Amino acid sequence: MRAIDQIMENPHVYRLWQAPYAELKFAPILAHNDLSRVRRVLDVACGPGTNARHFAGCEYLGIDSNAGCVQYARRRYKGEFLVADVTRFKVASGERFDFILLNSFLHHVESSAALRVLEHLRTLLSDDGHVHILDLVLPERPCLSRFLAHIDRGKFPRREREWLGLVTGVFKPVVFKPFRLTALGATLWQMVYFKGRAKE
Repeated sequence: MRAIDQIMENPHVYRLWQAPYAELKFAPILAHNDLSRVRRVLDVACGPGTNARHFAGCEYLGIDSNAGCVQYARRRYKGEFLVADVTRFKVASGERFDFILLNSFLHHVESSAALRVLEHLRTLLSDDGHVHILDLVLPERPCLSRFLAHIDRGKFPRREREWLGLVTGVFKPVVFKPFRLTALGATLWQMVYFKGRAKE
């Protein structure tokens, strides 16, 4: 593991790094959803609980493989946090989730493994539920955001069309919205928000 990766595994460092952009990244979800109607949330790769406060009014479960992040989140937020591998995590049919969130997770996973994750998540989704994915886009042309995507800890940023192909293999799209994270007028990261329902 690279030194920078080890540093970013620390929940305090990760939270500090994410702080300026966390709300901007989450904005498309707020724009396209009424969170007061959400019943049960599964926050996949929840990290130090970055998204938890948005779901204080419902049943929330965050899972992550990083025990330090889970311990940090348990101290700071309401809800339940578990150390778990998403591909092995299971619930009874009556406990499935109507809101499954993956925030900046899948660009850390190669495509065949990402597809397995999505297929497994489909089994955890309630009949009326949606999966919500926020993730990093690799721009087509050289630019600052392409450079930042290449040096990100996640080794699998995808072009916009690649994201669309990956997620629509498992879920029917409701929203597919590219957006940008900017600072001082410069685009730092190009992102995409996907909201989808399980295919029949």
